[in-house]
Parts: sequence; C-alpha cells; structure tokens
Amino acid sequence: MEIFLIAFSLMLIVVAIMAIGYIFQKKEIKGSCGGISDLGLEKVCDCDEPCDKRKELIKRLDEQRREEALIDIRTID
Repeated sequence: MEIFLIAFSLMLIVVAIMAIGYIFQKKEIKGSCGGISDLGLEKVCDCDEPCDKRKELIKRLDEQRREEALIDIRTID
C-alpha cells in the first residue's frame, strides 16, 4: 500500500506541474504530431459552413496576408 501511495503522489505532482505549465504558457494543447492542421485539414467537423468564430479567424488571416503582401511590394521598390 505504501508503494501505491508514493506512486499516486508522484503522478499527482507531475499532473500539477503540467497544469501549471499550461496555465502560464497559454499554448494550445497539441499531440506529438502537431495537431490536425499539420495534416492539411481545415476543420474536423463535417459542417458545410464554418462557425462564426472560424469565419472571424479566416477574415483576420486574409487581412494579415494582404498586409504582408503590401509590405513585400513596398520593400521591393
């Protein structure tokens, strides 16, 4: 029973340290492969139309790409 309590305590400590690290880094949790976006998939669900949050993200990314393209054009001249 002593070994079980020691092992259980160590596991709780490890989980607590991982939780604290996640809270302070504010990063997305990913698998070892980097997540579904690394597989080339845009979304997981089978929806025909993305949700409002996804539409906003797409809009912001498009605006950012346009700004980067303008910056590239200005530095070439």
